[in-house]
Amino acid sequence: MQQIENQVVNKSTPTSTYPIHNKNLSAIIPAYNEALSIGSLVLQTKKYVDQIIVIDDGSKDKTADIARLAGATVIQLDKNQGKAQALMYGFELLKQTGCTAAVMFDGDGQHNPDDIPAVVDPVLRGEADLVIGSRYLGKESAIPAYRMLGQKTLGAFTNFGSQTKTTDSTSGFRALSSTAMENLDFKSDGYSIEFDMINHFASRNLQIAEVPIEVSYGNPNFHKKNAFTQGLGPLYDLIGTIGYKRPMVVFVFTGAFIAFFGVIAGYMVFPEQFPFILTMLSGITILLGFLLISSGLLLNSLVQIMKTYKK
Repeated sequence: MQQIENQVVNKSTPTSTYPIHNKNLSAIIPAYNEALSIGSLVLQTKKYVDQIIVIDDGSKDKTADIARLAGATVIQLDKNQGKAQALMYGFELLKQTGCTAAVMFDGDGQHNPDDIPAVVDPVLRGEADLVIGSRYLGKESAIPAYRMLGQKTLGAFTNFGSQTKTTDSTSGFRALSSTAMENLDFKSDGYSIEFDMINHFASRNLQIAEVPIEVSYGNPNFHKKNAFTQGLGPLYDLIGTIGYKRPMVVFVFTGAFIAFFGVIAGYMVFPEQFPFILTMLSGITILLGFLLISSGLLLNSLVQIMKTYKK
């Protein structure tokens, strides 16, 4: 029985050139310089899935060779394109196999493959299209405080923007149904894919669920990027998404608050014969507030027009 072949590819390689076969459950693991952890991860994962696809995202070490020796199908990208592109490439190939479900998780060793049955179970039973492995449901994980703060902050923005309620929107350990894979028709970049996936699936009324998982942050190769800069990209994307979906809340209410602050500042300077600094502060904040209000009203009108046009 033929499988997706091990290949070194670039972005322009047609997906239809890969011989594929039907698999019920597959695992997709994006990996970038994960030679320390990828071998044992693949060996552990083989107990639970029919096929393992490692997307080697332009690694400079032996990630691809080790994953291949461990028994994974390896797709090598010719250069680093980021987590979102690697995952999307893998799912595009996997959709052609007609698999019942797929599980995705990071290649750095923080996720435990023994959690695969629990994560994928709601999908296999037809109860969910996307299942998120949550680090905050029941099981205790030694998550560094600064990472927990960032994850909770980004999670709050995600829930607000998508109008869903998840406890761990940043988790990379997920299971997707065939329906979910067919709806992966959105653009994403880097580490924003977790949030974009939730927002997109929520807008399509796909069922989203969570199950508890454990994580380990002991891998010395885990921190490839500064946690602060890693979180800025997704936060910027989330703010843009919220601004598009809920302009009345983001722009109008914010503008009204700022304008109100400017009026209060102006009232305070009135008896003081208009000192320069407070007068300028009052004028600028009032102007900014009304600018945000007008922008929000305009954007809200455009959003309503687009919704009507789509119908």
